[in-house]
Amino acid sequence: MKIIVDAFGGDNAPLAPIKGAIDAHNEYGVDIILTGDEATIQRVAADNGLSLNGITIVHAPDVFTNDDQPSTIRSKAKANTSMAVGMNLLKKGEGDAFVSAGNSGALGAGAMFLVKRIKGIQRVAFAPVMPNYNSYFMLIDSGVNTDVRPKALQQFAMMGSIYMNKVMGFDNPRVGLANVGTEEHKGDALRQETFALLKQTPSINFVGNVEGRDIPLDGADVVVCDGFTGNMILKTYEGVAMALMKKIKGVFYKNLKTKIAGALVKNDMKELKKSMDHNEVGGAPVLGCAKPVFKAHGSANEKTIKNAIRVTIDYVKNDVIASITEALKEIPDTGNEEE
Repeated sequence: MKIIVDAFGGDNAPLAPIKGAIDAHNEYGVDIILTGDEATIQRVAADNGLSLNGITIVHAPDVFTNDDQPSTIRSKAKANTSMAVGMNLLKKGEGDAFVSAGNSGALGAGAMFLVKRIKGIQRVAFAPVMPNYNSYFMLIDSGVNTDVRPKALQQFAMMGSIYMNKVMGFDNPRVGLANVGTEEHKGDALRQETFALLKQTPSINFVGNVEGRDIPLDGADVVVCDGFTGNMILKTYEGVAMALMKKIKGVFYKNLKTKIAGALVKNDMKELKKSMDHNEVGGAPVLGCAKPVFKAHGSANEKTIKNAIRVTIDYVKNDVIASITEALKEIPDTGNEEE
């Protein structure tokens, strides 16, 4: 298996992607292609005592920054960026999957218009797997599509359910629709129409509407929403988790008594922190894409990249795209919404 990694995507690039890719190559035995400025990759590796044996570099002199307009990933001006080069390698079949911690909007646009969608899929979607009270859940979509139709949300539900089953090992994943109330009539027209569609979708275990407070309390294994709502949930979730961990740390450093208490539960707190760490999951699939594309967090370190490659390997091995293609046959009238 050959995984293409954007060496210049993310806040900690290129060192974090390089180290993470090397670790994945050594631990999982996969071939790695790094896209980016070859001289810089060679220099960074040498400066940090890293061996690039078994790693292929495809030269891409430019970088797609967070200030660039996402839609320009398709333009000639951005064709030599590490992200565009990586996705075009994937499109041409020169790798089995692509991983990047770079500009989220550009990655979504590139997945949709460079790599293309699965035939019959209306929109691609970011689908991060996040921790909840008991285990994990998927949030789909978390940012690509701010304006969608019910049919697209129905497809998100189906794709998310397949991923959680095939890659995360959930038996008959519970699918919930993010809404302002649990009753069937709650929400705007989009939510009400989507609810009706999800009830009629045979390939999913639809459990109804899920309110925001129930999401972290294991309300569903797949939470379906438009990208605007999903991104708000995602960022709020991350912010609350960080604030809570800081508050807990502050309690344990308050005085001698709490410091002693903190020492007694130190290992337990480490486990708690680990369970809430996005670096453990690694990457979020861009579901609906015709070939595997994964998004790592913008602040990804080498551990994040390695874990993103790990779940990417599972995605490829379990042939999730073939399962999505087959499941589409159970959803009538699935013509592409836009080309």
